[in-house]
Amino acid sequence: MKAFTVHTGVAAPLLRRNIDTDAIIPSREMKRVSKQGLGEGLFAGWRYTLPGGREQNPSFVLNRPEYRNTSILLSGDNFGCGSSREHAVWALAEYGIRAVIASGFGAIFHTNCIRNGILPVCLDEAVISDLAERVQEDPQNNLVEIDLNRCRIVCGDSELEFALEEGARHMLLNGLDPIALTLQQRKLIDQFENTRRKKHAWAFAPFEDCVEGVLP
Repeated sequence: MKAFTVHTGVAAPLLRRNIDTDAIIPSREMKRVSKQGLGEGLFAGWRYTLPGGREQNPSFVLNRPEYRNTSILLSGDNFGCGSSREHAVWALAEYGIRAVIASGFGAIFHTNCIRNGILPVCLDEAVISDLAERVQEDPQNNLVEIDLNRCRIVCGDSELEFALEEGARHMLLNGLDPIALTLQQRKLIDQFENTRRKKHAWAFAPFEDCVEGVLP
């Protein structure tokens, strides 16, 4: 997983409340057996003119030329509510989104972001609206910088603070998904397994020996 330390990018305002995971990626777009290709289905119901089609809707923010290469989303309360589908975060990540700044998040979506290298930043709705106004003047030049080391957001002469639970911050700063986080304790895990094998050798007997009633 790619670490998140400092990121500077184009921020696109999608200032709607209650954007659910089905809006982020409709179920009809989840036909693949891998994460690859999901970015094409991101916001498909809004990005394209017809369901299942690929003709772009020119009025949708991510299709507008001034928001090309967007990597930060600005949004409203309860972003990522609805189902628990992790595909929503996978689609955002493949599209190139590194952070979502919203006034609130669906709980499972928030967790999925952390586990897939996307930074969820929670700010007051009025603060996000002010940030969106700054960006809209010239999105390609009014870039937003997010520094997770300092928990600061900078856009022009505006600097904002945000908070993130320390465990989540550690995972993002070090590019650790839950498996990689667990494997940081590999030495202790190996010690436990070796001790357990010695004390309870019967539990590790080959299946064939157990069937035949032969135990160590």
